[in-house]
Amino acid sequence: MTEEQVDTAFAALADPTRRRVVQLLGERPYRAGQLAEATGTTAPAMSRHLRVLLNAGLVTDERVEADARHRVFHLNPQPVEAVQAWLDQVQAHWNEQLGSFKRHVERRAKK
Repeated sequence: MTEEQVDTAFAALADPTRRRVVQLLGERPYRAGQLAEATGTTAPAMSRHLRVLLNAGLVTDERVEADARHRVFHLNPQPVEAVQAWLDQVQAHWNEQLGSFKRHVERRAKK
């Protein structure tokens, strides 16, 4: 995942409603109206949230054959996994730094 993609994903996930949508879509697909109801937002607000998530690549959608006006939204796992991989790298760096600091403090304490 590029730095720009990480930035876009974090920007999209900065909003608590969008984070809740991602959580819900991690459980199963939803229609926009169901997501609006589950998050306590209006349909226009949910539409804006979904647009941000779609643009960030965190969510995909599909048209319902019976009625092309309705779409079903799904979580796209690849960007979520890529963000997790980035976070794992950051955590590994900090664990290494803290381990080095601990060894330094222990050496100093023995003197």
